[in-house]
Amino acid sequence: MNQINFSQALKSLSKDPVMAYLAEQFGHEITLSDRYETDHAKALALLVVEQQVSFKAAQTIKARFLTLIDGLNHSQILALDHDLVQGVGLSNRKVEYIKNIYAHFSEKPRDYGSKTAEEIYRSLIDIKGVGRWTIEMFLIFVMGAPDIFSKGDLALINSIKKNYAMDPLSDQDLDRLIERWRPFNTAASLLLWCSIEQKNFYSPGK
Repeated sequence: MNQINFSQALKSLSKDPVMAYLAEQFGHEITLSDRYETDHAKALALLVVEQQVSFKAAQTIKARFLTLIDGLNHSQILALDHDLVQGVGLSNRKVEYIKNIYAHFSEKPRDYGSKTAEEIYRSLIDIKGVGRWTIEMFLIFVMGAPDIFSKGDLALINSIKKNYAMDPLSDQDLDRLIERWRPFNTAASLLLWCSIEQKNFYSPGK
């Protein structure tokens, strides 16, 4: 899979005045290291922890989960008592999803580094509990895929609404923006996340 070239991405995106502003503000900050993890099963498990909980709660639960599995291999994690894993703050369903992930990687070797984003998506979507958003975050932060945009990420959608003054945001308008940013949707997403996290939005004349 091709890795993202931030310098090239920012230059291309800056043809769009909104992205040019965001690149000027946050181009030096964007990184893929936030969720990078060489253990792909662990990376996906941590993304499942993040689903539908606040950032603060996710950080607390992730820290407890990482302490629990420290030094364990995939088979040992699979063998952990269900209630013990749930005790770090996870729902019963999320524990099942995490066990499904580790089972997937225990079945056979998974060389995702040599696969395309589409091939990775088709493989991971078969895991119960791993949906589109989780795979898109995995592709962005773990695999470094350069052209991923997650339509299901509320923060991204809200950032677009603010920066582009498009509220409501139609599917057609969103698709046009995604096409405009191609093949650098990952860098565009990182800039949009920075924008909404820091409440710094583009407005004409800025």
